[in-house]
Amino acid sequence: MYAIIRTGGKQYKISPGDTIRVEKMEGKTGDIVEFKDVLLCAEGEKVLAGQPLLPNVKIVGEILGQKRAKKVIVFKMKRRKGYQKRQGHRQAFTSLRIKEISIQ
Repeated sequence: MYAIIRTGGKQYKISPGDTIRVEKMEGKTGDIVEFKDVLLCAEGEKVLAGQPLLPNVKIVGEILGQKRAKKVIVFKMKRRKGYQKRQGHRQAFTSLRIKEISIQ
């Protein structure tokens, strides 16, 4: 069984027991979250596709932690002008474990 969900402007293919990294969500470690934006759900040969969402599919996940990714360096330069700018960025993310996918 798997499903495709939308969260944080991205789409993720998930199965029960998967650990995924999504854009930062509100909540603390150990909190339970429920996803409402389910685009597709498949169980064996049975496939349910939303138009655009499936209202009767429930996906439950547990927050494993709130962290920040490795630093990405943004470097800008204009040749022959003496202009150089260096900036770093660390994107925040939430680690989740998918507990169950249920069709109601």
